[in-house]
Amino acid sequence: MAPPRSRDRSADRPPGRNAPRRRRSGKSGGGGGGGGLWLYGRHAVLAALANPRRTVERVIATTDFQQRYAAAFPNRGLIETVERSMLDELLGPSAVHQGVAARALPLALLDIEDLIDSLPEQGKAQLVVLDEVTDPRNVGAVLRSAAAFGASGVIVTRHNAADETGALAKAASGALDSVPIAEAGNMRRGLEQLKTAGFWCLGLDHPAPTTLGQSDPPDRLAWVLGAEGRGLRRLTAETCDGLVAIPIADEMESLNVSNAAAIALYDWVRAHGLPSTVHTADA
Repeated sequence: MAPPRSRDRSADRPPGRNAPRRRRSGKSGGGGGGGGLWLYGRHAVLAALANPRRTVERVIATTDFQQRYAAAFPNRGLIETVERSMLDELLGPSAVHQGVAARALPLALLDIEDLIDSLPEQGKAQLVVLDEVTDPRNVGAVLRSAAAFGASGVIVTRHNAADETGALAKAASGALDSVPIAEAGNMRRGLEQLKTAGFWCLGLDHPAPTTLGQSDPPDRLAWVLGAEGRGLRRLTAETCDGLVAIPIADEMESLNVSNAAAIALYDWVRAHGLPSTVHTADA
């Protein structure tokens, strides 16, 4: 299904490439201005503290939370004790904070060539490519599935993509700080870079000429998923090596993008098994 491709990394790397950029920080829902954002929820906060690439400026938690999870904090002196009502007021009524929040700087985005360089040149691997997916909770859920099924990274578009917010981090359940995220300034060029690195780019679309599960997915595969409602953009779909549909009942027009990603990622694992080391994305 996926013929081998030659790999020439030097052709992909533009001269004078800048250092990784900071992720865009959100402006509401646990985002925050001033270059930082509030992360909340046990898994999101603990994953941020465990991530050496993350700068955490402040941690606030209720007494109850600290008593229950004291052993999980690497630096107890960093924690400020607050009332639950303060967290409710700070983060808003929709934030399920579990009694803890952390003020942190957004993560730096990788370039696609940096992500590719971090992977073995041979062997099994799967990636997720999100083509202008803007809902932060959907992106967070995709990251969580990527971690659960051992994906090597997630690629997002530079424009029309979800900001890094507390809501995204909460939905990711820690995966925001464990799954590498790269940015594509030009999606078509980004897919060509993945092809050069030996990845078969398979777009999820409906309808499509092939149905998921008809054959085993290739060893090195990039799943390409489109935005909520609109799906894949035309040029993105044309650049993919192929298109595949997830079989669903006629009464439903489509699946949520995060659900579709989870099904596709599992299909690869069904054929190839989990990598020896997988990310943690428990509930």
